Amino acid sequence: MSQVRDRKSDRLKRKLRIKYKIRGTQERPRLCVYKSLKHIYAQLIDDETGKTLVSASTLDLDLRDQVNGSNVSSAKVVGQAIAKKALEKGIKTVVFDRNGYIYHGKVKALADSAREAGLKF
Repeated sequence: MSQVRDRKSDRLKRKLRIKYKIRGTQERPRLCVYKSLKHIYAQLIDDETGKTLVSASTLDLDLRDQVNGSNVSSAKVVGQAIAKKALEKGIKTVVFDRNGYIYHGKVKALADSAREAGLKF
């Protein structure tokens, strides 16, 4: 019997493989990206305590007028927002977790805009 492969299960396998290599700490949290068909989300996570330190998404009320769905320009806005919130909390360096997604398009735009706004990966 052959195995049926699909994009979602392949991404989840990549996600687990990455998760064991990347750990976020209080000084250097993990910048985790998730994207759905309608929205894009970013979180800074401290894996030692299991808490989310900062989050930003296209659902945030202060970003709603700047974004239009889940596209590259919206990902740039979310990247700038997460960097701004992180710098306000005193977080300057992060570990990037692409969450199994290919580093291209929305994920790359979010990472690049967060770097331009002052975060160090």
